[in-house]
Amino acid sequence: MDIRQLRYFYVIAQERQITRAAKRLHIAQPPLSQQLKQLEAELEVSLVERNGRTLELTEAGKVLYQRAEKILHEMEDLVTEVKETGVGIRGTLSLGSVKSCFPYLPSKLKSFRDEHPLLRYKLQEGDTSSLSESIRNREIELAIVRLPIDSEDFSVVHLPTEPYVLVVPDGWTEFAAGRTSVSMRELEETPLLLLHRLSGVGQFEMILEECRQHGFEPTVICECPDVTMLLSLVSAQVGATIVPKASLKDRHDPGLRVITIHDAKIQAEPAIVWMKERFLSVAARKFIDQFEPVESLQ
Repeated sequence: MDIRQLRYFYVIAQERQITRAAKRLHIAQPPLSQQLKQLEAELEVSLVERNGRTLELTEAGKVLYQRAEKILHEMEDLVTEVKETGVGIRGTLSLGSVKSCFPYLPSKLKSFRDEHPLLRYKLQEGDTSSLSESIRNREIELAIVRLPIDSEDFSVVHLPTEPYVLVVPDGWTEFAAGRTSVSMRELEETPLLLLHRLSGVGQFEMILEECRQHGFEPTVICECPDVTMLLSLVSAQVGATIVPKASLKDRHDPGLRVITIHDAKIQAEPAIVWMKERFLSVAARKFIDQFEPVESLQ
């Protein structure tokens, strides 16, 4: 068995069809089928079974697929690491950001681009759950997210915590003009529009628990993973929202008023995350080093 055979099998397992796999690998179908037969003969096991027009992995095939995935990814990392040695930082840095954390990025990207002009960027937006999945799938190397993150597979650099604030429509009679602070209990009857991840536990559950700690069940009229959409709804006087303070940085949305919640104990916890035990490019490591406080890479 060699790397080429392993890659052929890996693509066949993903496509579940020789024709599609051959097209993806840019080779003819008969040689690819022959490579699969040779691999099965060498290992003395059946790796796939036909199920109509598709192929299904046998138990032996599933084991080989899992190991092949790890080996092929390690080979990709090795090639990247060797190419970076002594050449300087170039290529593409793929990273993601939760929209409410995006204010952390522009100044960092500007200074990083000034220092490394040959580097290109691929930027992806999503909530914590979708970005963590993108990291697992190698679509991006790292992401700035809101904790908690529901896995021990990630290394984490914690960024400074920040308070949650109440954002209400300007002119709302529920909160008199000029008020700069409210208590949690005053929000009991307020119609709330809250950030909610596509999956997993996050800010939504934290805010609900904070309300319960103050003795009431909040009136949640809308859940949404996009902070921009929520702020637009607040501006349209649909309701109020509770968001991390940094998500409002450099925003100039008309018709919004920001009020401190003086007795809220919850804090937003931004962090940079990436997969443990996976090669991290020089560009990614140096990008992480720009943030304070910097913790040792795990």
